[in-house]
Parts: sequence; structure tokens; C-alpha cells
Amino acid sequence: MNYIEKAKHDVVTDVTWNRVARLTTKGARALPQATAEYVADKFPIIGWLPRYNYRWLLNDLIAGLTVGLMLIPQGLSYAKIATIPVQYGLMSSWLPSAIYAFMGTSKDLSTGPTSLIGLLTSEIVHSLRDSEWTPSEIASAVAMMMGIYGMILGFLKLGFLLDFVSLPVLSGFISAVAINIILNQMGSLLGEPSIGDGAANQIHDIFAKLPDANGYACAIGFTGIFLLTVLDRAGKRWGTRNRFVWFLANTRAFIALLIFTGVGYAVNKNRSPEDFLFAVAQVKADGQEPPRIPSSALLSAVAGKSVAVFIGSTIEHTAIARAFAVRNGYVSDQTQEITYYGVANFFNSFFHAMGVGGAMSRTAVNSACNVRSPLSGLVTTAVVLVSIFKLVGTLYWIPKATLSAIIITAVWPLISSPAVFYAYWKTSLADFVSSMIAFWVSLFVSTEIGIAAAVGFNIAYVLLRQVFVRVSATADQRSELAMAMDDARDAQVHVPSDACVFRFNESVFFPNAYRNKSVMVDTIQTYHAPSYHGSFSPEAERNWSVVGERRIRKLRKRAGISDSTTLPPIRMVVVDFGRANHADSTACTHMKALVREVEKYGGEGVVIRFVGMSEHVRERFERAGWKLVDGSQEAEGGGGEGENGGDVIQVFSTVRDALSAPRIEASMSSEEGDSEKRVGLGKTESGEVKMTHREAV
Repeated sequence: MNYIEKAKHDVVTDVTWNRVARLTTKGARALPQATAEYVADKFPIIGWLPRYNYRWLLNDLIAGLTVGLMLIPQGLSYAKIATIPVQYGLMSSWLPSAIYAFMGTSKDLSTGPTSLIGLLTSEIVHSLRDSEWTPSEIASAVAMMMGIYGMILGFLKLGFLLDFVSLPVLSGFISAVAINIILNQMGSLLGEPSIGDGAANQIHDIFAKLPDANGYACAIGFTGIFLLTVLDRAGKRWGTRNRFVWFLANTRAFIALLIFTGVGYAVNKNRSPEDFLFAVAQVKADGQEPPRIPSSALLSAVAGKSVAVFIGSTIEHTAIARAFAVRNGYVSDQTQEITYYGVANFFNSFFHAMGVGGAMSRTAVNSACNVRSPLSGLVTTAVVLVSIFKLVGTLYWIPKATLSAIIITAVWPLISSPAVFYAYWKTSLADFVSSMIAFWVSLFVSTEIGIAAAVGFNIAYVLLRQVFVRVSATADQRSELAMAMDDARDAQVHVPSDACVFRFNESVFFPNAYRNKSVMVDTIQTYHAPSYHGSFSPEAERNWSVVGERRIRKLRKRAGISDSTTLPPIRMVVVDFGRANHADSTACTHMKALVREVEKYGGEGVVIRFVGMSEHVRERFERAGWKLVDGSQEAEGGGGEGENGGDVIQVFSTVRDALSAPRIEASMSSEEGDSEKRVGLGKTESGEVKMTHREAV
């Protein structure tokens, strides 16, 4: 009996049980509304379709048709990279665009097979070449595992785990993948038989077997590269002035496919396959094959191997969506993009498909077509389905050298220039080393080991920095009480209503740089009104996206702001680095993105100032291309251009000095400082950036 009474007493008085009860009750009350909001978040079309303007149909139709014509040769080519029958590239391409129309948060993003996914899939196919499964079955299983990983991270909102892959690691990894893709295509381009596996063997075999190259294949391949390059250069030079040239440039892969497929048919139609002048794709398919679920044994075999494919392609997908959202003035949702990525790969795998994700080249073309909404994806789906059911027979005659030419010209821009790695060298030795590990190990060993080794190095470096933390002595002879009082006064300064102050509580580097940047942008958009002369104009003056508006409404509701018309504009942002003793290349890159996003939201008159940068952190930023000047010197606005395109930012000793210094701003009114608000520096949920608002007269 005493045990029962004690248990009752524990339940009543225990803090943890009471907290669980409160949260359960609160969650049960909020469940209906939260469920509706969750469904709306997972299907953004619910929000934007009622606002769709029928005048946008023509733009979406043209964009969908253009991207569809690009996707046909790219799907075939990337299936060839994955070492599966090329027709499965088309079967992988129709469903993702249709799903994206319902679940996507970027009007520009084009999804489907990519060169990165193709190469990483080919490594898994190669490792299981002696198994009982066919290459297409292995590729489908990889796609399903990519989908499962994506749905786990997306539905549980664990996308922040991808932040542990730093930008230098990603640069080295993708560059090595691109070079591997090119090496894999040299055999088909030159018509050389039996090129070996692995970068070192391939380089040796390419030159050793050069005398055995097929001259006809070389002529087809290099003529294709020449044609594709000429059309690409013509588009860059004259495309903005001539829409016909622009169309030819953006459909150059499809044009090359048509021309050389005709050549392949003309010269080989009367020959037996053994006597063809050059190798052709020999596509054999009769429409879309019926769906089938990969076997559990195969899924187990590829589960671990699929992690590298998932990490690389997910980061590429979300980065492309985020970049074009910023460029075109709307907001993409990273968590929702990961959710879409998972759902698309999971269901697409039933149709014998390889993995899919966002593609930079098609997304750029989609954006250039002035696409208005993800509805263009339905047009792309229709184009691909027509090619699967009506045109697949004609694809038999596509020269393999032409597919290789399309692949090589498509992946060449993915290779980072030496200047990029030299910038890492100048900014941070650790970043340079991690990029080199990712590059060389991925190139000559395997991509899985390469990205794992580079991420492992970064994590070890972070831990070692904490172990061997430096203790610095100060020459300040003031008492601790005096310094504490100064800090307290600095934390409670009166800030003009058009200013915002942030303080980092920890070092800023690859695991938290993007999150910190997002917190600062969210705070500015919550407590300040946008400039209606830029991309954040009212919905009627912009495109289709409602994700950003919905997010800002939630943030303002959480902050207790009911009337957004009374919010002041943003004219000054102060970032306090006083407690940040370390920064890396990723932090410098995301801080540049912060400057651009703030200027886009508040207009070019926004002044951005840094405070309390240690010598080490300031040196890192300067080595990354920023031009930092002391507060006593004038800067060209908040983010002017310095050397090599770096940003010009004033650096002050204290927040008080940064706020009181004159602003270099032509539009600054003398009346803007009349109303003030007190900004206390308190802790956010992330524990990394402090910012709380307390209004004062």
C-alpha cells in the first residue's frame, strides 16, 4: 500500500510527469488546427492554386515544354551514367515533375535524373554486378532507400543534419564526381573498347588504347561537343536579345539528339548490329513497364551504400531550390523540399526508376522561361510520357558518342575552378584540407568513403578545437564589476525602430552557419516591414509563392503581432561577434547570403555593421574576400563591393558605437530616430543568436 501511495505522490509532484501531462493536453487541443496546417504545409498547392492567374498559363506551358525537351536527352544520358538501360532514364523522369506540382515550394526547380545521382548509383550497381539482380533493379532499390531517408528527415524535420556537410566538402565532392563522370564517358566518346574501372585505370586505358579508337565515334562525339558548345556560347552572347537563339541554346541537347539520331539511322539502318559504324544505344522498350516493389533482400543490400547518394543529391536539391528562390524573390521551404524529395523517390522507384533530384541546368532554363508556378511540371510530365509511349522506338539509333557528348558538356560546369580551392586555402587551412580529402578520396577511392572521410575530418577538427581551446589574457585593468556593468549597458541600449541587433553566442561555422542566418532573416521579417520596391512586394505584384507569407504570418502570430501595417522598415542590422571566436568558409559564405537577403527585403539602403570581431574572426572574413573597415572609416552602404567582389562592412567595438555612428544613407530621414524600441539580447530557441524585443517609449 505504501508503494501505491508513494507512486501516486510521485505522479502528482514529479516535475517531468506534470510537464508531460501539460504538453499532452496542449497538443490534444491544438491537434485539429495543427493537422490542417500540416497538410497545407505538405501540399503547398492548396495555398497557391486559388491565387493562380490564368494569364500565367502560357508561361508555364512554354517552360514545361522546354524543360521536357531537355529532360528527354538528359534522362537517357544520366541513365547511361548509372550503367542501366537508357530507356529507364525516361521512365524515371515523368512522375517527379507531376508530384512537384503538388508538393514543391519553388516555381523554378526542375526535378528528375541528375549526373550526380547517376554516377553514385553506378558505383552501387558496379559493386553488386555479380549478384542476382539486374542493374535497373539495383537502381530502383537505391531510389527507394533515398526516398525512405528523405521522408524520415522531411516528416520529422531533421534536415539540419545535412548542415554537417560543409560547403568546401561539397565543392570537393561534386568536382570529383564530375571528373569521374567525364572519365566514364571517354570510352563511348572515343569508341574505345573495354575501358577499366577506377579513375587511375581509366586514365591509363584511355591513352593506352587511343590507337584502337573508332574514328566514326570520335567524329560523332567531338562534333556533338562542338555543336553543344557553340549553341551554349551563342545563347550566352545573344540569347537575351534574340528569343530564337535563346530557344536553340536551351534545347541544344535535344537538337543534338535529333541530328545525330538521324545520322545514326541513316548510316546504320542497312547494317547488322555487329557491323554498325559506331555504337548506338539500341533502346528496346514498349512504353512504361508495370510497377513493381524492389525485394527486401535487395533493399538491405543497398541501404548502407545509398547514404552517400542521398546526402549528395539532397544537398544539391535544396541548395538549387534555395538559390533560385533568393534570386527570384520568394521563399522555398527546405524541410518541405526534403519531404518532396523523399516522397518522389519512394513512389518513383515502383516504376523501375533511378533516383531523382533537382538539376541546376534545367532549373536555370525553367527560370529563364519566366515560369510562374510548379504547374509547368505537369506539362513536362506530358512531354516525357509522349516520348515513352510514342518515340521510344526511334531512340534505338542514338549514337552512344552523342549521349557521352551531352553528358560531358552538362557536367563540365560542376567542376570547381582552382580559384575556389585557393580561396579555401586563403580563408581556412582546415576548410582546404577537408575539400581536398573529399576531392582526392572521392576521385581515386570511392565517393562514399570520400564524403565520409571529409565529414569525419570536420567533426574531428571541431572536437579538437574544443579540447585545445585557447585562453587569452587581457590588458584591461578595469574591475570585473566595471566590465560587467559595461556589458549590461551595451545589452540594453536604445535602438532605433528601424534597426535590429543580433549577437552570436558561439563560434559560427558549418554546422550552425545556415541556421544562424535563417534565424536572423526570420527575426527581421517578423519585426520589420519589407521594402515594396523590391521582390517582397504584395502578392498581386509578385509571382505565385505563398510559402514566405504563410511563414511570416506564423512568426508574427507567435510574437504577438496582430497589425503588420504598423511595423517599421529595416534600415540597420548590427551583428555582434563578441562571443564568436571562430568562423570558417561556410560562415563567410552564409553571411554574404545574409547581406543579400537583407538588402533584398529592406532595399539597398540597409546598413549592415559588425561588432566585436576578434582578430582571428576578422582575418578569416578578410581572407574570404570581405573588405572590413574600422567604424571611423566610411563604407559604401551596408554591403558595398570591395576587392574581388567582397563586401564592405564597418566594424565597431561595441553595439552602442555601431548604433550611434552616422549612417551613410541618402534616404535616411531625420525623423526616423524619434521613436525607439528597447532591444534586449536574450536567448533564442537555437541558443546561438540572441534577440528579444521589448517595446519602450
